[in-house]
Amino acid sequence: MTLRFVGKDPESGDHGSPAAWVDESTSDLLFQGLRVDEETAAACGGDVALPTHETIVRIPRRLIPLLREALDVAEHR
Repeated sequence: MTLRFVGKDPESGDHGSPAAWVDESTSDLLFQGLRVDEETAAACGGDVALPTHETIVRIPRRLIPLLREALDVAEHR
């Protein structure tokens, strides 16, 4: 597996999240972000099941430019 680091939230300072990567072998996108609270997870769970091995990750709006870059990288692989 070869991961290409796209970037991290410019406002995160010394912290590393949120962040985005592209798996160059599969074009999958990977994100590190803030785990949502139980109320938000329950609201999301009303739309789709949330298995115990999964979680909902909140990606702040300011990360949208990095997401666009990650999508462009993945799309052109």
